[in-house]
Amino acid sequence: STIQLTLTTYLVMIGAGQLLFGPLSDRLGRRPVLLGGGLAYVVASMGLALTSSAEVFLGLRILQACGASACLVSTFATVRDIYAGREESNVIYGILGSMLAMVPAVGPLLGALVDMWLGWRAIFAFLGLGMIAASAAAWRFWPETRVQRVAGLQWSQLLLPVKCLNFWLYTLCYAAGMGSFFVFFSIAPGLMMGRQGVSQLGFSLLFATVAIAMVFTARFMGRVIPKWGSPSVLRMGMGCLIAGAVLLAITEIWALQSVLGFIAPMWLVGIGVATAVSVAPNGALRGFDHVAGTVTAVYFC
Repeated sequence: STIQLTLTTYLVMIGAGQLLFGPLSDRLGRRPVLLGGGLAYVVASMGLALTSSAEVFLGLRILQACGASACLVSTFATVRDIYAGREESNVIYGILGSMLAMVPAVGPLLGALVDMWLGWRAIFAFLGLGMIAASAAAWRFWPETRVQRVAGLQWSQLLLPVKCLNFWLYTLCYAAGMGSFFVFFSIAPGLMMGRQGVSQLGFSLLFATVAIAMVFTARFMGRVIPKWGSPSVLRMGMGCLIAGAVLLAITEIWALQSVLGFIAPMWLVGIGVATAVSVAPNGALRGFDHVAGTVTAVYFC
């Protein structure tokens, strides 16, 4: 039961940790929080690969989640620091957001393969090694982007975006997009492999088509947003989400279930998700550049 608790604890700490590390990144800078989070993640991952104690395992998962949340909030705040007001940010946010959406779907598949070949401990060892490589690259190439630092930790600043209607509009659209995709990869394996008899390899290839649609959509946002404007593009993204959901409902209600009947609407949903995650961060963070780390934490939490 303790081991089963670790996943829930990890997810809770990912969100809660950002509320700590967001303000810290405004106070100390993005680079220290990023590198410190990377170090915590490496220590926790290597410890998880070695421990045999359930209690220690739970504690290390909490530390690992804290490290991950520090890296997450620092990364997105850095993008805001560098690209605030520039159209390139929409492409970068879109690609990062699409990758973030795909990780929970791709991760379990890769983890299952590593577990099958090398055992579960190797999963955490690979995670630690990956973070070592990423942290080494960040140490060498990641400059400090927070030029004007906040004088002290002011936790009241966490409430600043809560009072902003514009923040809520874009954040809820982002949540709708990500939530739709999380529902997809939660039910897709059962529907496609269980009901339709698709093999694991076939499912992976079909899922890859949705991922490709998302990445290509995000890649072209830099051209679309300047022409149509963020509000219009966001409405188009939400329209794709709704259209995909309606098509899925029709295929289910009218018993038209097929592989194409499930995956084709998900292409629309994927396009909508990529559109939302491209536009929403800039819209939600607009006007909060002086506390970008804090507001980024609230946004992703």
